[in-house]
Amino acid sequence: MDEGFQRFRREYASRVSRKILFAVLILVASFLVFGLTLSVGEYNIGFIESYQIVFDHLMGIPVSDRMKDLIIWDYRLPRAVMAALSGSGLAIGGAVMQSALRNPLAEPYTMGISSGASLGAALSIICGVCVVPALSGEPATVINSFVFSLVPVAVIMLVIRFKKTTPTMMILSGIAVMYVFSAVTTMLMVLADPTSLSEIYQWRVGTLGKATWGNIPLVAVFVALGIVSLWALSRNLNVLMTGNRSATSLGVDTRRLMMMSLVIVALVTSAIVCFTGTIGFVGLIVPHLVRIFIGSNNKYLIPASACFGALFLLVMDSVAKVAGSTGLPVGVICAVVGGPTFIYILIKQKKSAWR
Repeated sequence: MDEGFQRFRREYASRVSRKILFAVLILVASFLVFGLTLSVGEYNIGFIESYQIVFDHLMGIPVSDRMKDLIIWDYRLPRAVMAALSGSGLAIGGAVMQSALRNPLAEPYTMGISSGASLGAALSIICGVCVVPALSGEPATVINSFVFSLVPVAVIMLVIRFKKTTPTMMILSGIAVMYVFSAVTTMLMVLADPTSLSEIYQWRVGTLGKATWGNIPLVAVFVALGIVSLWALSRNLNVLMTGNRSATSLGVDTRRLMMMSLVIVALVTSAIVCFTGTIGFVGLIVPHLVRIFIGSNNKYLIPASACFGALFLLVMDSVAKVAGSTGLPVGVICAVVGGPTFIYILIKQKKSAWR
């Protein structure tokens, strides 16, 4: 019996080590791709040179080529940081939504966050309307998209609060609100002038081109707190995956856990979306890809998804910057790559990955 127990411990330790090694390898790959993202674009800069410019800037060492310093520090570095933060935040949101709702099609946008944010942005860009009357321009768009992105979530929270709901009912509630908001946004776009229409279209597709040092701290705080909070809930999320009845019998307050998880995911996703627009497929396919390698234990799935999400969006943004003559919005590349990838995952992934 002791020999069998020791064998079990060795096998368990080996599996944990493989999961940790996977996350470490993804972190290393993200660091390398981060440098690649800094070096590619309309103005090519060397991989090592890009890191050297960043290091010199941080150390206060004057950079001989002011043009390269401007390109790296003021444009490409904020964009790369925003890509890493956005990829991490959307990926952990997808992982938690899929676990909490026990649905492989769930993602951060399932609750209607993207449609609410789009409506808020449309009201600001097209109509000049902001929830804060004194604001206009880019700040008004950010505030509007953040506030309106939380409206569908508030509706779902009210449904959970006053009525016993199932994960399916929650998903359907989010879809219903999403269609209503999308219809209003489409109506506004029909009435918009060409300039406003172009701006709101680019926002809905999803882009990292507007990332600046000014908006990164807010996103970083939300993403960091989201990762820590959701990881702290990982054990209960694992129990919740067994079903509400089973989780309740084990002492888990399923309704409270569900509400806490959804609110955290909503806040992280809203903080990202109001600066980048709707970047699709990251929160949908990244958790599936990670599950293939490490399984569905949220204790490892959440941090590994954060690392892989950053890597995924950094790669997509690198491709987006060199696609076509002037580059493409990263949301377009994510959709082109994400759609076929998701179909392949659904075909190949075993049902046991969800158990």
